[in-house]
Amino acid sequence: MRLSVFGGGSWGTAMAHQLARRGHEIVLWAREPEVADGINEKHRNPLFISDLDLHPGIVAVNDLDAAADHADRWLWVVPVQFSRSVMKELSGSVRGGVKVISASKGIETETLRRMDEVASEALGLEQNRFCCLSGPTFAREIVRGDPSAAVLACPDLDLAASLQEEFSDHHLRCYAGADLIGVELAGALKNVIAIAAGIVDGLGLGFNTQAALMTRGLHEITRLGVALGADAETFRGLAGMGDLVLTCTGGLSRNRTLGQRLGKGESLEEILGSMREVVEGVRTSPAAARLAHDHNVVMPITEAMSRLLKGETDAQTALRELMTRELKVESEL
Repeated sequence: MRLSVFGGGSWGTAMAHQLARRGHEIVLWAREPEVADGINEKHRNPLFISDLDLHPGIVAVNDLDAAADHADRWLWVVPVQFSRSVMKELSGSVRGGVKVISASKGIETETLRRMDEVASEALGLEQNRFCCLSGPTFAREIVRGDPSAAVLACPDLDLAASLQEEFSDHHLRCYAGADLIGVELAGALKNVIAIAAGIVDGLGLGFNTQAALMTRGLHEITRLGVALGADAETFRGLAGMGDLVLTCTGGLSRNRTLGQRLGKGESLEEILGSMREVVEGVRTSPAAARLAHDHNVVMPITEAMSRLLKGETDAQTALRELMTRELKVESEL
């Protein structure tokens, strides 16, 4: 089968490798010419996970149209905040059979749109031709072949099941699901909690604090998901709890790393200036806080992260305010 992968960062590169390893014909679009040259000539991405060999069957290009013409199944791994502009460039290339599988995690800051909504507006794509791939997966471990699991969600469950077969092997096990909204939101919102988890670690706090943060973080992102039409059960699965645990605890998490450095006193500008890849949680935090406000959903951790990242509070003050909120019944959604 032919697939086109859009996005030559760590995750796009890893999934191109996984799909080529699975036996598919892969064309990978990368914005950076040196990435395409490195993959084609040396089978390595010189900018991202550069120490790992890639499947020699991957063909990398800088031409969007060439990638679009290669296949009717597009794996989308462009960062969310840049996706609309790239999709608009491709709008004339969307044929009737094109299906988009998004592995980009986040919420568009300006519009508060999910990726399926961005694809609908920018590409004219119906929701039943859009899928979301998400779960507890670090790019480096996918390339290494470590056993991993993820969810493929689409309102058309037959399409999700078909993709499940095409993506899965003994390295990656995919589960099919129909809760597109829940899987998209879980993948986006867990990054906010991961920044908070990193801050806790950077402050030198212990496991009690981390466990409380992750548990209550899962509770509040579930609350927003349900308000937006998601199934609460999704947040207890791979896309929710699974990805939250990985991103809050794993040393390869960019969001957690950013939080750690904030907790140790570095400025946001300094940290972002030193990181090559996008840290989606920075832009997702204020967007999630706005969504919560618009839908009357209480999300104290998300609100604290939004204020902290905008420079309106500091880590110690935010932590104290969270701990001294009005006392609640635990099960209240």
